[in-house]
Amino acid sequence: MIPRRTHGTPEFAAALRDLASRGEADFSKAEPVVRSILDEVRAEGDAAVLRHVARFENRVPAALYRRDYGGEAALGRLPREARAALELAASRIARFHERERASMFGGERVSGFRYEEEGVALGLRVRPLARVGVYAPGGKARYPSSVLMSAVPARVAGVPEILLATPLAGDASDDVVLAAAHLAGVTAVVDAGGAQAIGALAFGTASVPRVDKIVGPGNAYVACAKRIVYGAVAIDSIAGPSEILVVADASANPAVVAADLLSQAEHDEDAYALLVCLSEEFAAAVARELETQLNDLPRAAIARESLRRHGAAFVVADRDALAAVADELAPEHLALHVEAPESLAERIRNAGAVFLGALTPEAAGDYVAGPSHVLPTGGVVRFGSPLGVHDFVARTSLIRYSAEALRRDEGVIGVLARLEGLEAHARAVFIRTRDIARAGADGGHAESESRS
Repeated sequence: MIPRRTHGTPEFAAALRDLASRGEADFSKAEPVVRSILDEVRAEGDAAVLRHVARFENRVPAALYRRDYGGEAALGRLPREARAALELAASRIARFHERERASMFGGERVSGFRYEEEGVALGLRVRPLARVGVYAPGGKARYPSSVLMSAVPARVAGVPEILLATPLAGDASDDVVLAAAHLAGVTAVVDAGGAQAIGALAFGTASVPRVDKIVGPGNAYVACAKRIVYGAVAIDSIAGPSEILVVADASANPAVVAADLLSQAEHDEDAYALLVCLSEEFAAAVARELETQLNDLPRAAIARESLRRHGAAFVVADRDALAAVADELAPEHLALHVEAPESLAERIRNAGAVFLGALTPEAAGDYVAGPSHVLPTGGVVRFGSPLGVHDFVARTSLIRYSAEALRRDEGVIGVLARLEGLEAHARAVFIRTRDIARAGADGGHAESESRS
């Protein structure tokens, strides 16, 4: 079902090397189309967005932008079980990110700090972004969980305007997404998908206000559009296909491991389902379980293709090698089906979310555990982080010098400026200290002139 690679063979090293570079996305096919769409949206606004919605989504939205999108009513129409599940997920996500905010900013509100050091007042002002865009895909599946996981951290950060861009079907199937938007604190809905939605959020149109940041997953065209508009707006990351690495020792259950692998493989054909374990026999047992569980899986065709394209099992000799392979692959989701999972997790630097122990399914993190499931993929966790409150704030440095402090630092600023060949930098200090000296000589007259 999935190829096995044993430590010490050339095939093992080559497969590990190839997978470690899986994040190098090729947008060559999508980029010309996406650039054309974005150029048209920038130039024509709503007309271009609606034209491309008709072209790619084969529909005409009743309204491109809606502040009154009916989320509360949609929540009320849901079956009781579905409503309760969404409400539980929203509350868990909010509680986790409220703790994140408190740990980062020291309280119920986003804030910074101030202090004084030798006559220099210094500080950091931290404020929520004014407006953000959350993208939620349509198409093969609707993901209300992604709406919650993207918008709730923004709301907890204090962002006053949260726009959800998603292609609506115009029927009862929209209720679950609109209900999630209501619970998450979304303030308006942009009824469009694809690159045209990203362009509307990034550049603004007559209907759609421009946002400061765009977050959320999407297909290759959405990812390509986010990469191109970066700079006009901020983005969370260039998200690739979903991925899981299951790390298993002799205590693991092959059936549970196979279930975790399939929970990612069923997302789409490009998903990565990876295993690292301690024996050929265990890898073979997992392969047999995959076949058994695929027999009645509704999305079996998608999962099989995912396993064919990107599935792999690495067999290593010991616990040290389990950690080393996991660190090299830097997975989005890391499931530790091992004894003493906490101690192994301490030895793995690179992971987006770590699921500790065989009783902790990755699916719990997707829906109700609490941390946002919007995670870096393709090895980006080497330098990236899960979506959180920190993604929805901006920081401003605050600096104020006293006269005494400026006189004290004049010399060193001048030395450093002239080392870089920037004489005007040095003179900008000298002119001030000269005026300070004159003010001291004539009772403050020169200093008042310099301020006028």
